[in-house]
Formats: sequence, structure tokens, C-alpha cells
Amino acid sequence: MLFAAAAAFLLSCGLGILYWIVVQHAFEEDRAVLADKILAVRADLRSSGGPKLVHEELKALRGGDRAAYFVRVIDSAGQIVAETRGMNRWLPREVFAGAPNPREAKSHSADYQAGGRLFSLVSAVEEMNGTRYDIQVAQDRSEDEKFMKQFGFLVVGVLACGILASAVIAVTVTKRGLRPLADMTGSLKRVGPNRLHERVPPEEWPRELQPVAVAFDDMLDRLEDSFTRLSQFSADLAHELRTPLANIRGEAEVALKRPRSPNEYQTVIESSVAECARLSGIIDNLLFLARAEAAESKVQLGLFDGRAAIEKIAAYNEALAEERRLVVSCRGAGEVFADPILFGRAVSNLVDNAVRFTPDDGRITISLATDPAGSEVTVEDTGCGVAAEHLPRMFDRFYRVDPSRSSEGSGLGLALVKSIAEMHNGAVAVRSEVDQGTRVSLKFPNRSATEPSVA
Repeated sequence: MLFAAAAAFLLSCGLGILYWIVVQHAFEEDRAVLADKILAVRADLRSSGGPKLVHEELKALRGGDRAAYFVRVIDSAGQIVAETRGMNRWLPREVFAGAPNPREAKSHSADYQAGGRLFSLVSAVEEMNGTRYDIQVAQDRSEDEKFMKQFGFLVVGVLACGILASAVIAVTVTKRGLRPLADMTGSLKRVGPNRLHERVPPEEWPRELQPVAVAFDDMLDRLEDSFTRLSQFSADLAHELRTPLANIRGEAEVALKRPRSPNEYQTVIESSVAECARLSGIIDNLLFLARAEAAESKVQLGLFDGRAAIEKIAAYNEALAEERRLVVSCRGAGEVFADPILFGRAVSNLVDNAVRFTPDDGRITISLATDPAGSEVTVEDTGCGVAAEHLPRMFDRFYRVDPSRSSEGSGLGLALVKSIAEMHNGAVAVRSEVDQGTRVSLKFPNRSATEPSVA
């Protein structure tokens, strides 16, 4: 409707200006002709023929009802010297009392109506040989007035048709332009948890709206991916929680079937405590990941000795490594700009994975390298390795290379490492080959790249 209103306003202004120009032009022409007639009569009066010449000329002109112009000349005695035939019937001399002079007639004229006819009047005074002459000139503008009325009706008709046409065009164009939005609305209404594959084909949209369609499709892609991950996460979480709970319940039910010795009860309780500790670890890791994604965890950044940190982690795992005759070594030195606690947690998870999946008599190497861009910690082992098809999902929550989930751990360790790296604006990468070992690199940027993102 705004388009129709704007079109009607512009059309009204345009036609109004056109009408005003046409009317003003016609009036100006008529006034100019009246002034010229006065000048012509004056010239005749000044000629050798004088009033007699004017009388003869007016007598020769057509008069009566069909005359376009009327001229009257009155001397100082009040006698009519010359007059267009039939003028007195329509225009008595008294009506010229307020008529403008020739100079004023160029800007305005006096109008007079008689017998359904419209006249424009102008008068002048001419003195010659001591005699004063009043010159009265009138123009019949009835046809002009009729034309103006018809032209006005035409303008109003064109304006009405234009407004109607603009309204029809506006409605048609609006409906056609909004049709893609209606299609999009229909597509979006069909979107649901079980219909996230719905898409809005951008090629069917006008060029101006194609970016909107692409943006909606991208949003739906992200939603579909998020829902898929959420469904998988829910299934994995249920499985992870069900196993320790089933173990606790099963051992308790077996223990209650008949009286047991104190040692047997103690064994059952110790097993339940271990399963509860496993559950607590899963919950703690999930809470940490959730807070990291919501940017609720604060990162306490600072410079610390990276060599001392990795040696401490190696020493913590030394006892378990010695049981399996694993060699854990540290290389490199330098300062690291990160949260010391989160740094230790991330590297400890990597070393724990390496110890768990490296066969006896293997080797685990923790390397530290620094440069102006930041620092990089690498944990490399001589373990069983991982097939290439598993590498893209290594850092997903609860993802395990062994689908039977027979291995220890909750499948959250590498996901936690990735979250810690992202909290530092860093990155984590993995490279592995079957039976050749695995190499995981954790990068921490320097102060200038890390500080702006700290909450």
C-alpha cells in the first residue's frame, strides 16, 4: 500500500503541475492578446484616420454572438465613437469600471459573465488633439473555460485510473514478491526434529533474496548437525552411565542373595566405590565441557616453566609406566603462556591415553617447543595407532575406536583436550598410523593472541 500511496502522490503532483501550467499558459496568451488589441486601437487613433478609421475597422469585423473580441471607443463627451456590433448587448460600458490597464493586463484581467458567457476585460485611456478617449476591449473566453473544465475532468480521470492501476500493480507485485517468503514460511513450518533435511532452494528465489535462502539453509545444516550430535551424545551418555550403574546393582544383588563374610562385603563396597568414582569423573568432565562451551570457565593465564610442568606430568605417570616397562621421556624447554591447571589437565589426558594404548616395552615422548607465535606440546607414543577413518572423530565426546567399548575410560579425554585448546584460542591435531603409534600436538598461542578471548 505504501507503493500505491507514493505512486498516487507523485501522479497527483505531476498532473496538478501539468494542469496549472496549461491554464497559466492559456491565461497569459489571452492577456497578451488583450494588451496587443489595446495597442492596436491606440495606434489607429493616432493615425491620420483617427476615430473614423477605428469605426470602419470595427464595422468590417464580425460581431454579434460569434465575435471573439469586442472593442469600444468612447470620447470625452461620453459618446461611443466606435464599437463592435452587438457589444452593448453583452458588455455595457459600466462593467469596464474596474478593468485593468494594458500594463496590468499582462499579469491579470477582470472577468465578467453574462448570458452564460465568460469575458476578460481590459481598458485604457488615450488623449489625442486635446480629446480623451476611453478604450474598452473584451475577449470571449467561453470556449477556453469549457476546454479548461474538460481538461480538468480529463486530469481527474487520468489520476483516478492511475491510482487504480498503481494499486493493482502494487498488489500484484507485492504478492509475487512475497511468494518466495510464503514458500520459505511453509518450508520452515515443516522443519522439526524429524524433518531437519528440509531446505529452501535458493535458485528459485529472486537474486536479492538468494543470500537469505542460503543463510537459512546454512542455519538448517548447523541445526541438523547439532541435533545429530545431540542424539548421538544422548545415546552414548546413556550407555556410559548405564554400565557402572548396572555393575553396582548387579554386585549388590548378588551380595544380598545369601549371607556374606565381611571380606566379601568389603570387596563389593570397594567395587561400588570404584564405579561411583568413575561416574563422578564422567559427570565432572561433562560439567567442564558444558561450562567451556558456554564460556563460563575463567582462564587464569600466566607464564610458567613448561619443562617443569611436563616433567611433573611424566613423574605422575611413572609408576604405571614402570609396571608395563614403558619409557616416558621429556624433550625441549621454554616458557608457556596458558592456564597452568588447564595445561596440566590437557597434557595429562594425552599422556594417560598414550600409557593406556601403548604395548609393554613401548616408548612415550613428551616434547615442548616454543617460538614467537606460541608454544607446542607433543605427546608421541609407539602404540597400536589409529586407522585414518577414525581420525576426524577422535575429539568427539564418547567416541571410541573400539565400538564394543571394552577399553577403559569414558571417551571424554580428547574432547576435554580440544575444549582446553579452544579456551586458549589454540588448536589440537592428531597424526596416527596403525601399528606405528600416535602423535598428538597441542598448541598454545602467545600473549597477544590469547588475552583478548579470555572471559
